[in-house]
Amino acid sequence: TFLLYEETAHTREESNKTANNKSKLYFTRGVDIRDITAKWNEELSENTLTNLSVNVKPGEFVAIIGPVGAGKTSLFHAILKELSLSSGSILIGGSISYASQEPWLFTGSVRQNILFEQPMERIRYKQVVRVCALERDFELLPHGDRTVVGDRGVTLSGGQRARINLARAVYRKADIYLLDDPLSAVDAHVGRHLFEQCMCSFLKDKTRILATHQLQYLHTADNILILDNGRAIGMGTFAELQLKGILQLFHFRAVAYKNKSSTVNGKINIVVELNHSSVAGTEILQTAEMRSHGSVSFKVYREYFAAGGNWYLIVLVFVICVLSQIAISGGDYWMSYWTKVEEQHNYWNNSAVNTWLPDTETCIYVYAGIMVAIIIFALTSIMTFFKMCMKSSIKIHDTMFKSIIRGSVWFFNNIPAGQILNRFSKDIGDVDEILPGILLQTTQTMFFVIGVFVVIAIVNAWLLIPTAFVFVLFYMLRLFYIRSSRSIKRLEGIARSPVFSHLNASLQGLSTIRAFGAQSMLQEEFDNHQDIHSSSCYLLASSNRAFGLWLDLICIGYLTVVILSFLILNIEQFAGDVGLAITQTMGLLGLLQWSVRLSADAENLMTCVERVQEFNSVDKESPMESTLDRKPPADWPSFGKIEFYKVYLRYSIDEQPVLKNICITINPGEKVGIVGRTGAGKSSLITALFRLVELSNGSIKIDGVDVGFIGLHDLRSKISIIPQEPALFSGSLRENLDPFNQYTDAVLWSALEEVELKQAVEELPAGLSHKVSEGGSNFSVGQRQLLCLTRAIIRNNKILVLDEATANVNIMTDELIQATIRQKFTNCTVLTVAHRLHTVMDSDRIIVMDAGKVVEFNHSHLLLKNKNGKLYNMVQQTGSAMEDMLCKIAQIALKMLHSIILGIMCYKM
Repeated sequence: TFLLYEETAHTREESNKTANNKSKLYFTRGVDIRDITAKWNEELSENTLTNLSVNVKPGEFVAIIGPVGAGKTSLFHAILKELSLSSGSILIGGSISYASQEPWLFTGSVRQNILFEQPMERIRYKQVVRVCALERDFELLPHGDRTVVGDRGVTLSGGQRARINLARAVYRKADIYLLDDPLSAVDAHVGRHLFEQCMCSFLKDKTRILATHQLQYLHTADNILILDNGRAIGMGTFAELQLKGILQLFHFRAVAYKNKSSTVNGKINIVVELNHSSVAGTEILQTAEMRSHGSVSFKVYREYFAAGGNWYLIVLVFVICVLSQIAISGGDYWMSYWTKVEEQHNYWNNSAVNTWLPDTETCIYVYAGIMVAIIIFALTSIMTFFKMCMKSSIKIHDTMFKSIIRGSVWFFNNIPAGQILNRFSKDIGDVDEILPGILLQTTQTMFFVIGVFVVIAIVNAWLLIPTAFVFVLFYMLRLFYIRSSRSIKRLEGIARSPVFSHLNASLQGLSTIRAFGAQSMLQEEFDNHQDIHSSSCYLLASSNRAFGLWLDLICIGYLTVVILSFLILNIEQFAGDVGLAITQTMGLLGLLQWSVRLSADAENLMTCVERVQEFNSVDKESPMESTLDRKPPADWPSFGKIEFYKVYLRYSIDEQPVLKNICITINPGEKVGIVGRTGAGKSSLITALFRLVELSNGSIKIDGVDVGFIGLHDLRSKISIIPQEPALFSGSLRENLDPFNQYTDAVLWSALEEVELKQAVEELPAGLSHKVSEGGSNFSVGQRQLLCLTRAIIRNNKILVLDEATANVNIMTDELIQATIRQKFTNCTVLTVAHRLHTVMDSDRIIVMDAGKVVEFNHSHLLLKNKNGKLYNMVQQTGSAMEDMLCKIAQIALKMLHSIILGIMCYKM
């Protein structure tokens, strides 16, 4: 079915050639969008973009604004030809570079992510690092720009990922730069730097299209495009739109951006002292995948079979296999005996000796009985063995799954998704499908070989000598082979993980890859990973064939010895005995080779069990459930008081603490904002609260209960969070809002109405049953944030955490979220981590963090009185107009707080 999916129409290069043939003016147009209409899914009733026409001239700076779901990102995808057009056309004048709204990073060094296979130009690289405000981050990273980022860049903060993603787009030499809201994930100071130094100065001669919610910068744009519901409702300069009243109509309270830096309108004069050792050099490699050495330990076998049942079942299976082989060997021996009986019948004819021998009919009945016994024992052994293996497979899969689910943050930050997918796909697949059959065949064949040797030894005892010699040869050859094949099998498993990781990363960054025209580069890299994996597979198959050849040669030699023994020793034997010995020996020619190869294959496949069991010992989180003596009351927390006492937090033993001596108390029902520069420790404070990482020292108490001693479920279920990256899961919208089916549809609809999403959900074909795509990709980022807020409203916990929740939404949606929180969470404690200062300026108190420490903690208006304070400095960085507005918000908020306190005091009196 994968090959039946709809493909993109054609590549941008082909489109460029076609457009160039149509018009010689093509490469002077910039971007010419003519009356386009488009939708993501033909099943949707409404278009994503409708009758949209925009003309962006070369060198022009165009800002795109609009509410959540207006179509800003969809317009970029239409330009990139990721969104097919129903009508209209788009002409593009030159090459494109693209910075996506959700940063895409692949597993590799920071430098590799920025260069993205572009040639290294040291001067340009240094300039890009500077204008993207990455110099300070490179100083803090363990290996600078050679530090390897984890899968999807999980080891970096959201702001760092956004700036590296922007740096990749800026480093590429292009004519047109599409920048999808890169300023939302950074604080005001860094955002100002990016806008001035990067967009207005470094790229000043380029065509720039910026989707943004940072309205203080609109004054600098040459043109502003306002989108609403996929339609252009206005386009012009800031002054023109203000004059028409369009900005005020849509509640965009934009403030004029007054430039304090002379570098914006002038040229950049950069003096770079190049240090070749700092720019060039060997990349720091990623931590290698864990790999066992030597033979597969007995513990692996023991745990595998123990998972399938108790030891009584294992002994029963063994006994049945022994009885089955006794029946098979007995059948062969009875056939030999029957042959002797027939010879004696013919030789003695009707003499008295015949009375001592069984007749033919008796022999037939006995042989038939043996065959029935063989069938019964064989079926019983097969069914019992496969049932045991099936139970074992299910249990080791479930054990690994539970272990992964309970894995610590360190595990997911350091283990690429490809390694996890590898275990759950290929390794578990081999354990489920191939290993049981191989183990059964190995067991049956081994018993059969032993039975054959016993029969041959009974017929001719002298054959025990070459038999012992053959066993020694086989054992030595197997030892020699298994040492190599076992390591090759492990190597094959390890070589498979990069294939999964690369494919997973490529799918996540498909838009960026296509925008950069890097398909061939990614395909070549995939081919390299696949070639390495194929080489290990070929080496494993070749060694297996060579092993089989040597076994054949030994078996042929053994057969020769058996035949010569009857000729040289000249012992009188019945023809049946001689025939039995030769046929049994000839059977050994294939049987011994097959049995030894099966035993080797079984041990090789047990490395899959070994690899699965390796993930059973990953670092896990603390227990989910509280012990009876530590379990908090059912109504806990009833107030929402949070106390941090001498809290230290580090992500690994080798790293410096990211939180240092945090001592603060947040009162019940208090609304607290948390601000600070990127990497200051804001999100780490939330990490500590949720115990995603255990504290190195200190304690956190909620309503007097030390959260370090209670179960994680009791803790996390009582705190609602709207994360920086909103999480939606594949399934229905109802399941995303109420995963445990605890609330009625009326409650869900009411919550959706609170965040103004009710109408949007009602317009969906299936309403609450509408299927959510993986990661919520069929909703805009802003809509995903509102759905996360809906979840929080439904649960109605006493503590609510917003971790950069409004970073990727416009001011109108930001105000909607804040208003909803003020209305629905009046009596709740609310912690808000934010880059936008106006989001938290009306908070009861503000925590200002720097380098993992709380440097300021008070009401915003009181903090702003300190001219040397951190918050005052951050407010100044926003520009004079925004500074005045923030100061007024803080002043009004303090007056309201005093009024509330005075009212409470009067009420008590």
